[in-house]
Amino acid sequence: MSTDTKPKHIGRNISRIRELRDMKQEALAMAIGTTQQSIYIIEGSESVDDEKLKAIAEALGVPAEVIRNFSDEAIFNIIGNTADNNSSIVNLGCTFNPLDKLLESIEENKKLYHLLIQAEKEKVALLEKFLSEK
Repeated sequence: MSTDTKPKHIGRNISRIRELRDMKQEALAMAIGTTQQSIYIIEGSESVDDEKLKAIAEALGVPAEVIRNFSDEAIFNIIGNTADNNSSIVNLGCTFNPLDKLLESIEENKKLYHLLIQAEKEKVALLEKFLSEK
């Protein structure tokens, strides 16, 4: 029995993640500015250069490391570990869009900033009135 580890097939990982994302080869090709035939070739390749992998990862919405380390076994382990006794899946994902939360936070900070500016303007006006009365 050999102890050599088989290298990860990056192309197959790209294909599986693309399928899990419900994305066609054509859509991925358009996202990275190439052809469907190129995606077909990439998905058949055992290795992919880092620059191309980063572009594909960005188009798939995952870090490049996820593609490098992807395994079907890990997915089944995650599903198995998130199922309760009734075999229904527990949602451990994000229930909100983090970008929306960031934008809301920025808007709230803008409102607070404007309120602080208004308070400072009122202070200045009161001080000017106070000085002009003397």
